[in-house]
Amino acid sequence: MNQKQKNFPVTWDQFHRDSRALAWRLQGEGPFAAVVAIARGGLVPATIVARELNIRNVETVSVKSYDHQNQGEIKVLKAISPDLIARAKAGEKILIVDDLVDTGATARVVRDMLPGAHFATVYAKPKGLDMVDTFITEVSQDTWIFFPWDLDVAYVAPISGETD
Repeated sequence: MNQKQKNFPVTWDQFHRDSRALAWRLQGEGPFAAVVAIARGGLVPATIVARELNIRNVETVSVKSYDHQNQGEIKVLKAISPDLIARAKAGEKILIVDDLVDTGATARVVRDMLPGAHFATVYAKPKGLDMVDTFITEVSQDTWIFFPWDLDVAYVAPISGETD
């Protein structure tokens, strides 16, 4: 059976609410010494979570795995600082935040850098669920999430395809 890809557009308001909900869910897991945002998608939710949980040490890791809608080879463009890795090895609790876990490939690469960290995402797909400790919303594997930074206001045809 050939299934059509589902689209899930997320507004700024919804993404903010979902990111705050993630912070609420993480509140009992901390306190965290630092948060690591997976750039670029994890930057916004990591900022919101850091604000809500009063985490002042915010680090980034830059990983590229997508070219618009196709997942390809994983490339680490900016690694986590050696200082933060040392702190994690010394037992400090570190939080990793991303917008979405899809297949788990990106999560696996970042988890290898910080094996003991708590990994949290706003959205999760079934193939990547085993890589995430905390998430807010699960979507089907055949759903493409359009984040607010990917969208512009435009007309959208009804789901049925009929306009009359």
